[in-house]
Amino acid sequence: MLTPVGVMAAVVGAFGYVATVDPNEPGHYPVCPMLRLTGILCPGCGGLRSAHAFAHGDLVTALGANAVAVAGYAVFAVVWLLWMVRAVRGQPLRIGLAPRYWWGVGAVLLLFSVVRNLPFGSALAP
Repeated sequence: MLTPVGVMAAVVGAFGYVATVDPNEPGHYPVCPMLRLTGILCPGCGGLRSAHAFAHGDLVTALGANAVAVAGYAVFAVVWLLWMVRAVRGQPLRIGLAPRYWWGVGAVLLLFSVVRNLPFGSALAP
């Protein structure tokens, strides 16, 4: 159980830091290199603002900053809970996803990136 508890401690620490150091104030975090070099929002753009809002319990703002990140928080919570249950039972966590699922995740991230950079998808931009 030490590993999943340690991972959760690291995640809580990271969220605690982002909750304390506001990414909405310039100068605290570096600008996304893709955004800086190309002007295109990557799938992670707005992720720190999303984490900041999520840590403060503002789900609407978190979704507005980066909806994919919020979905990632939910997926992480489910996988971590499954990991803990299996660790308590003394069983290893094995999640064997077929390549088509990974391709599906990639396709969703690509589609999210394209749509949030188009005028009609501006609601998905941070």
